[in-house]
Order: sequence, then structure tokens, then C-alpha cells
Amino acid sequence: MIEKLEGLQRRYEELGQLIADPAVIASMTQWQKYMKEHARLTPLVEKFQEYKGIQQTLEETRTLLAEESDPELLELARQEVADLEAKRDSAERQLKVLLLPKDPNDEKNVIMEIRAGTGGEEAGLFAGDLFRMYSRFAERQGWRTELMDASPTDIGGFKEIIFVVEGRGAYSRLKYESGVHRVQRIPTTESGGRIHTSAATVAVLPEAEEVEVEIKPEDLRVDTFCASGHGGQSVNTTYSAVRVTHLPTGLVVAIQDEKSQLKNRDKALRILRARLLEQAQQAQQNEIAAARRSQVGTGDRSERIRTYNFPQSRVTDHRIGLTLYRLDMILDGDLDEIVTALITNDQAERLKATETEA
Repeated sequence: MIEKLEGLQRRYEELGQLIADPAVIASMTQWQKYMKEHARLTPLVEKFQEYKGIQQTLEETRTLLAEESDPELLELARQEVADLEAKRDSAERQLKVLLLPKDPNDEKNVIMEIRAGTGGEEAGLFAGDLFRMYSRFAERQGWRTELMDASPTDIGGFKEIIFVVEGRGAYSRLKYESGVHRVQRIPTTESGGRIHTSAATVAVLPEAEEVEVEIKPEDLRVDTFCASGHGGQSVNTTYSAVRVTHLPTGLVVAIQDEKSQLKNRDKALRILRARLLEQAQQAQQNEIAAARRSQVGTGDRSERIRTYNFPQSRVTDHRIGLTLYRLDMILDGDLDEIVTALITNDQAERLKATETEA
């Protein structure tokens, strides 16, 4: 591991020289590429420097310990050695985490799709609750959300809602949200006071750039039609709604959120690219041995991942056995504790797999 870290430190120092080179600065594309790599290596190199500093101090203290004869100073030196060993071990664990292969999608924006599942109108209301939860979480992170398309219900929920979350690291923190979310509560439509169980499905797709997913014009069929539902005077009067069909895969995206046909087409292509990227990545993941997959299950939409129980004010994430009794705060976007626990669990499982392979 040390040899690998030394090599990465040399590369970091080389990058520092490259990004200051006038010839490189003249090529913005190349400069940005080096800057991204430099920024990615910075936390790793800083932690390695800290590790080496601790190791050096530890060796010096052990030397003093071997030469010391005063009982009180010996006891102090032994305590300092123990403290330094604990710090060194902690730094080593953090270095191992930083050395884990990075998900190439982690820094990307995400396209989130929330669909009402079992539970009728109550499932639609819950889909609306989830949309608000993620919107508030994004706001807390300093990210931007943009509505792509929505199919509202008559009582204020959503049959389906699609939106983009734009911000650095959005996918790295939201990717664990894919799956079935279950709610247990007394519906507003229930007169008998009985608790019902409803569900909504969440899909989190990394937004694909045009260079990652090539969509040939001849592979598309674009149909236009009149928008329906909420939308004002333009509804049912202009052919602003767009349905894009990707002929090779059969994927269909229909958007009617904007009054402009061009804007709806652009939104549809953004969603289509994300779905095509997810399809390609899913095919790749299916070829990976089950033992090497993330234990958190970041991509299975059919997996029941979390329950929101209103009578007990309880939220349980079934993948890691985490239960929190502050439902209101979580639905208001306070997801940090859950997200951090999922990331930590994922890192621990990948470290375990790495050590097993070694």
C-alpha cells in the first residue's frame, strides 16, 4: 500500500507542475482534466502526509522509550506510543477507504424518478412527500433541482414525477435511494382510522453527458401531441408535448412540462440519455460476480429499502438495520445520518471484499 501511495504522491506533484505550465493552461480542456485529477488526489495525499508524520513521531518516541530510565517519563512515553499507534491505525484505515476504486458517476448530477406504487391515492401522496424530502435535502446541500415532468393526482399527489438534481457529488449521496420506499400511516381518505401500507418506487440515474451516450438521429422517433392536465391556456391547444422513442431499445420518454416543444424535446433527451447509461451499466453489473457487488444494493428498483412509519415516528432502512425516531425531520430533508451510514456501510463491505481477495 505504501508503494502505491508513494507513486500517487509523485503523480500529484507532477500534476501540480502541469497545471502551472503555461502550455497546459493554453489548452483549457487539458488543464481542466489535470485539475480534476489533482483535486481527486488531494485528500489522499494530505492523509498520506499525515500518516507519515504520525509514523515518524511514533518511531522517534519508541527510540526515546528505549533509552529512557526514569519511571515517570517511561510511563508518559508508553502512553504517547499507544496514542500514536491508535492515530496511525485510524489514518491507515482512512487511507484504505480513499484508495477504494471511485464510482465514475459520483460527481454527476442525477435524474430522479418517483412513481406511486401500491396504495392508490395514498401512494400518490407519499410520492409527493418523497419529492419534497429530496428537494429539501438538495436545498440543504446547496444543490439545484429542476422539474422535468410530473403527472399529478386530483388530491395533490403524483402518479409520477421526474426531476434533476444538479450539484457536485449529487450522485455520490443520492445513489443509495433507488428502490421501494414503504409508508405506514392513516390516510387522509380513511374514515375508520386504520393504518394503511403504501409504497412508491424511486430510481436514481446519473445524468449522462452527450459524449458518454451517443444517440443517433436515425435511432429516434419523435412524436408531438397536445399536453393534458394542469398547464393553463396552452393545454390542448398547441402540440408542445413530445414523445421520444429510442428505436434500438424501445425506451420511450414523454414530456409535457414546458409550453415549448423544443424545451420538452431537450428534457426528454436528457432523461433518455440517463436511462440508456443506466441500462448499459446494469448490463455490465450483471456480469460481475455477486460477491463483488455492493451489499447496500444501490440499483435494484424492486428492493424494499426503507419504511416510514408515522404512528411511531420511525424510519427504518432495511439494508443496514438503521432505525431513527425522527420521521418529521427526515421527511423535511434531514437525510444526512442515513446517507452517511449507507456510505460507511458500503465502504466497509468493499474493504472487506478487498481484504478477502488479497
